Amino acid sequence: MERKEISKAVLKRLPGYLAYLKGLDVQFISATAIAAALNMGEVQVRKDLAAVSDGGRPKIGYERVSLMEDISRFLGYDNTTDAILIGAGKLGQALLGYSGFEAYGLNILAAFDIAPTADRVDGKPILPVSALEDFCKTHNVLMGIITVPSDAAQQACECLIACGIKAVWNFAPVHLEVPANILVQNENMATSLAVLSMHLQAQIKK
Repeated sequence: MERKEISKAVLKRLPGYLAYLKGLDVQFISATAIAAALNMGEVQVRKDLAAVSDGGRPKIGYERVSLMEDISRFLGYDNTTDAILIGAGKLGQALLGYSGFEAYGLNILAAFDIAPTADRVDGKPILPVSALEDFCKTHNVLMGIITVPSDAAQQACECLIACGIKAVWNFAPVHLEVPANILVQNENMATSLAVLSMHLQAQIKK
């Protein structure tokens, strides 16, 4: 089907649908069943799925495997995106060595650090920051991942942009100032922890 423009809110929900579908062992699944399982509104789920797939049928629902393929294709999981990582500390090395990204079409080619403490992680090189620009241009890398401390994140981001990076996945708990044509996705662990803590407090008080 023709690719539609959808909101960031819908984009954030699609991986959840995909993860749920992967755990099932059925041929067909309805939007109603998905909404009930994920504790979501049926109308919202129907709209989300209709935006990425035209495979839904009345009284039958979606063929599960086909729906998974439609969602994966829409999210770009069927096309590998090369990325580099800046900040090769414990978090950076953990991400560099995580093979699970391959299922989502992400391939981290290398990590960069001002003072590398290792040469490689799972065969992937850890290089000095001085080699970043040449590496990005040689491999035509457009995505960068930031795992440096907060006080170094803005400088790292500006360095990535200067090297031609167009999209940034930021793990540093700080707001980054970027040009309008650069997309930043913040992975704020502090926010996630706060939500979990509030949920636990509410459950304890019951």
